Amino acid sequence: MSHIGTTIDCVHPRLDRISSKRKLDEYGAGDDDYSGLVFVRMKKDELDAVNSSLGRNDTGEDSDVETRVSDAQSLSCSSSSIESSSRSLHFFVRNMSGGNTIVIHANSEDSVESVHEQIRKMTGIPIIEQRLIYRGKQLQCEQTLADCSIQNDAGLQLVGRMRSTEFPRTWQVVNDLVSSICRLCGGESHRSTRIVKSRVKEFLKMTPREDNDMSFGHLQIFMSAGAPTALVMLYVSPIRGNKECAEESIQLFLDQNFEFLPKAVHTQCVPIVLEFCKLLSRTSHDTPLYISCRSTLGTLLENIEVAHGSRYFNYAKASLVIRELFPFVSELARKVIMGLDSTSSLLGVARDFAAFLLPLRRAIEHQVGGEGHLPICLNDIRPCYVVEIGSLHVIFLELLEKIDECLKKMEIMLGKSAGEISTQRLLWAEYLSILKELNSISKLYEGAEEKVLSVMRSRRVAFNALIKSSKRSDDHRWILEHKDLTDFESRRHLVMMMLPDVKDEYEELHEMLIDRSQLLAESFEYIAHAEPDNLHGGLFMEFKNEEATGPGVLREWFCLVCQAIFNPQNALFLPCPNDNRRFFPNPASNVDPLHLDYFGFCGRVIALALMHKVQVGIVFDRVFFLQLAGDLVSLEDVQDADPCLYMSCKRILEMDADFLDSDGLGLTFVREVEELGSRRSVELCPGGRNIVLNSKNREEYVNLLIQDRFVTSISKQVAHFAQGFADILCNSTLQQFFFRSLELEDLDRMLHGSDKAICIKDWKAHTEYNGYKETDHQICWFWKIVEGLSVEQRRVLLFFWTSVKYLPVEGFGGLQSRLYIYKTSEARDRLPSSHTCFYRLCLPCYSSQAKMQDCLQIITQEHLSCSFGLW
Repeated sequence: MSHIGTTIDCVHPRLDRISSKRKLDEYGAGDDDYSGLVFVRMKKDELDAVNSSLGRNDTGEDSDVETRVSDAQSLSCSSSSIESSSRSLHFFVRNMSGGNTIVIHANSEDSVESVHEQIRKMTGIPIIEQRLIYRGKQLQCEQTLADCSIQNDAGLQLVGRMRSTEFPRTWQVVNDLVSSICRLCGGESHRSTRIVKSRVKEFLKMTPREDNDMSFGHLQIFMSAGAPTALVMLYVSPIRGNKECAEESIQLFLDQNFEFLPKAVHTQCVPIVLEFCKLLSRTSHDTPLYISCRSTLGTLLENIEVAHGSRYFNYAKASLVIRELFPFVSELARKVIMGLDSTSSLLGVARDFAAFLLPLRRAIEHQVGGEGHLPICLNDIRPCYVVEIGSLHVIFLELLEKIDECLKKMEIMLGKSAGEISTQRLLWAEYLSILKELNSISKLYEGAEEKVLSVMRSRRVAFNALIKSSKRSDDHRWILEHKDLTDFESRRHLVMMMLPDVKDEYEELHEMLIDRSQLLAESFEYIAHAEPDNLHGGLFMEFKNEEATGPGVLREWFCLVCQAIFNPQNALFLPCPNDNRRFFPNPASNVDPLHLDYFGFCGRVIALALMHKVQVGIVFDRVFFLQLAGDLVSLEDVQDADPCLYMSCKRILEMDADFLDSDGLGLTFVREVEELGSRRSVELCPGGRNIVLNSKNREEYVNLLIQDRFVTSISKQVAHFAQGFADILCNSTLQQFFFRSLELEDLDRMLHGSDKAICIKDWKAHTEYNGYKETDHQICWFWKIVEGLSVEQRRVLLFFWTSVKYLPVEGFGGLQSRLYIYKTSEARDRLPSSHTCFYRLCLPCYSSQAKMQDCLQIITQEHLSCSFGLW
């Protein structure tokens, strides 16, 4: 029989006798399983115990646990140093209620907790129910045997903690469950299978749902009564029907169910599911039930995040959580490495690996970081680490080496045909999540971060390809640490996933009917006062008294409303003196009492334009961009916003010290502000009027001047814009992360579009014909006329044709559709028309190039091009 079978056989004779009495009483002289003295040898760890856990056997036996060192034992300590600092002990543990005496062999530096663990293994008594008494004092788990002055032949008393009597009905149900299981394992009637399942359901339905303390107490009884062990005993029973009964019963703890196990209660089942995982792992790591248990435990751990010190783990210390969770991380890491060599999907395994790794990593951070030893230097003999911390480092190195190999192969594949690549994309899907976990582990160990960075730097092509194929559900915030390794397309993909997908369903669109003569005011009413969720689906736009509707009209509206918002006459934004496309908030915007509401409206409009992938021809100044990203503004950042102030500050910083100290400039820490035609003074700091500028305080003066002029004076405007922008994001808390993920030049490309003149060759290459052939006279005339148009006339023609005023940075290839020229049967003297939604130009069959040119000259006038098309 397997190890689990042996373990369960030992407790089998006692399970049918479990009642409200303590297990400690039952571990007495009457138990044939443990007659006489029970000897437990606590093995001293060997130095090579830190060998890679990936090399463990698949049986999941507990020999590794029995040979762990205590928390105080260093991985790097030599064998001789261990011998010199500790000595062998043997002592007795007597049951206060009578019965067997346990003889334990240990080292003086072993912890009391390790003694509790050995007692648990031999008796089945949970650690939480044990107390060890020596010389009238209770021993604390974190103490060593030396701390407790335990000598050879010492006598310790084992005392049980009284079980709760707060849940008598719970004890009765669980005891009935265990008794029924024992009868089934003894070959009794299969009628008991129905009793087992009904008792499990009854137990779950009895769980208090409104009081967490009560529900924890109720669930703890299931553990204390040995019910998980009994169910796994039933699962491995060779008797027909027992396995199926156990599997159905255990599965009830794995699936959320409103009747039996709602979400709030399910999270509290972590100790039970963990116990199932540990017991089932000793049978096999590949059974569907074990995999389901492990996956459920991973999901529950994702909800908890921090295991040590939490009630979900009975307030266990970090060292215990490390020992409990590491075997699962080790097992899953091994499966990930094996999966990277195969063609099977890693989706479930990689997710579980990440779920178990998070609480393990946080427990290590607490255990070691609390002593000030992060990052960990494994060669340092001062900190004493548990074996698992060293083993995790070995896993890190093996997994990093394997992912490097995979990324290298990926870069080779990227150079092949698209058909070959598509078959590999499923295999690549989890590479980025594995890199994320390696990045998180690297924070623990000295020199590990550089190793991860080196791999990503050398595999930059693959790294960016992974980012561009990543999904919205993934967590990408860690990539910000390595923004310098990403390209524009990757960064754009990351931030676009923070915005909702545009919906095509009419029912989900936010409808707007706008009067062109009241464009800004009516747009404000529709957008500023809408619930954010109503804007996430998309927009349906129509101008009053016009037939045109659809995406083309929406693109036109975005361009027109942004042109109005950033018009300096509306006093919301100021253009940079040397670049009138670049804007920052106007400190004097408060001339309009609704100005802050308009900034919130503007934030929404800009986010919606990005969401709909419409280039609107404006860009932000660096001082505005940095504040949206939550970054500091320095002197060099204001060069475009106020060149004069920038040069003045530079001169002050470079000016002769003696001249400054003689008060040659006559300046104090005050700034003059002009508002509504009047001037007032603003102190840059308390008492600034009395602080004279000199050579020692000039840097402080410049910094305070920059902060007051470009940060403090527009802080409310920036905050309202940021909130409006955040309203459109899928997760409003990611507003700063959105801008920090980009370079200013990235946002320029996304908002403004291409700076290049329209390329006729690119235009023709992305145009198709319906009713015409490329060689027809009308088509040849058309392109010849277009080549002769001015840069601005080409933009107007493109806008008339598509409602696209500014091309994406990729040119015509970046548009959502190819362009079309349709032959129309209308009279030859009619002007062209368009269907902007479909990028379609309807061109009459003109009789001459001159006639076509006259008509095109008319529609390329700015004031005639807007909404001239049909839709």
